[in-house]
Amino acid sequence: MTNGYVNRDRRWHPAALTPDYKTSVARGPRQAPLSFPTTLVEETGPVFGHEMLGRHDNDLIVNFATGDGMAIGPRIIVHGQLRDEFGRGVPNTLIEVWQANAGGRYRHKKESYLAPLDPNFGGCGRCMTDAQGFYEFRTIMPGPYPWPNTMNDWRPAHIHFSIFGQAFAQRLITQMYFEGDPLIWRCPIVDTIPTREGIESLVAPLDMARTVPMDARAYKFDITLRGRRQTLFENRMEGL
Repeated sequence: MTNGYVNRDRRWHPAALTPDYKTSVARGPRQAPLSFPTTLVEETGPVFGHEMLGRHDNDLIVNFATGDGMAIGPRIIVHGQLRDEFGRGVPNTLIEVWQANAGGRYRHKKESYLAPLDPNFGGCGRCMTDAQGFYEFRTIMPGPYPWPNTMNDWRPAHIHFSIFGQAFAQRLITQMYFEGDPLIWRCPIVDTIPTREGIESLVAPLDMARTVPMDARAYKFDITLRGRRQTLFENRMEGL
């Protein structure tokens, strides 16, 4: 523990430099990482409120659509619980997601994949966790896509997650994959994760209990953040 936070287990995360994932060669740091103590800013912010969210922010099927339009593709629900490392739900936390459309294409000006854009799909959304840390999105199943790592590498279907936690020290950016996708085990990015257990923690299982009949499949993705030993109290500013 340092300043009330649990240290990251760097054996669990990918190494910064993994040559089979070619862009890591240019992006990987060339010096050893430095550790700094947290300050009040990292331990108390950011703060988000439900009032900043729009009605359909967590519904990617309609939040970019015009008129009565809806996104094209298999409809799915992604849900789960955000927890700290002690298994406690983390409430009132902003979760943002972004993804490719059903054809595997992002709505980005530098996108080079030739799959068509969906005029009713923007590919991003957000929500706040509830009082017990639960969240839910409605979206479409993203498609796999090729990427120029080697001559024939394909990314498995995935959704990107950004979670702010209750302080900057809890910020997490990760990717969620889907149970049964054979491309997971062929992806050089996934292969940077050092253990099978770590990879499987990013694979959301099909959750038939939460499907909507004749409408949408459901996938369950629970997320664990670095947590605090206790809340920062105003009369104990060190938070310990």
